Amino acid sequence: MTDFNDIKKDTTERMEKTLDTLRSDFGSLRAGRAHASLLDNIMVEAYGNLSPIAQVGTISVPDARTLSVSVWDKSLAKAVEKALRESDLGLNPVSDGQLIRIPIPPLSEERRKELVKVAGKYAEQTKVAIRNIRRDALDDVKKLKKDNLISEDDEKRYGNEIQKMTDDSIKKIDEMLNQKEKDILQV
Repeated sequence: MTDFNDIKKDTTERMEKTLDTLRSDFGSLRAGRAHASLLDNIMVEAYGNLSPIAQVGTISVPDARTLSVSVWDKSLAKAVEKALRESDLGLNPVSDGQLIRIPIPPLSEERRKELVKVAGKYAEQTKVAIRNIRRDALDDVKKLKKDNLISEDDEKRYGNEIQKMTDDSIKKIDEMLNQKEKDILQV
C-alpha cells in the first residue's frame, strides 16, 4: 500500500464483502417460509465434483410451505436428494423422478432457538473477520509510518478512522443479527 487512500479503499471493500457474506449466510437460515435462497449453500456431488444445487436443477417455490428442485439430469436426482437430507436445514425431500419436492416443516420453538444460535455464530464469525481486516489495515498504516511516508499524527488519525470504519461495520452486523432474530422468532 502506497498511501492511506489505498488502505482505506481496500479496507472498505473487504468489510463490505464480509457484510455481503453475512447477508448471504442469513438468507440461508430459514424463518419458517419457503424461499429459494434456503438451498443456496447446499452442495451436490455431481460428475465427481461438488456443485451448488442451483447448477444441477431449477429451484422453484410452488407455495409458502414447499420448495421444489427440478433436476436437469435424472441420474443426479439421488445425489440431490441425499445432499438435501444431509444438510443442516432439517429437510425431508420427496423424490418423484426428476422433480424433488421439499416440504418446509413449521419451525418448532426448539428449532427457532437453534437457528438464533446459528445466526449468532455467523454474526460472531463476521465480527472476527472485520477485526482481522482492521488489524491488517492498522499494520499497513504502521508500515507507512515506519517507512517515514506519514507522520505520527497521521498514523494516529488514520488509526482512528479505521477504528470508526470497524465500529460502523460491527454496528451493521448487530442490526442485521437483531433483524434476523426477529424474523426467526416470529411465529
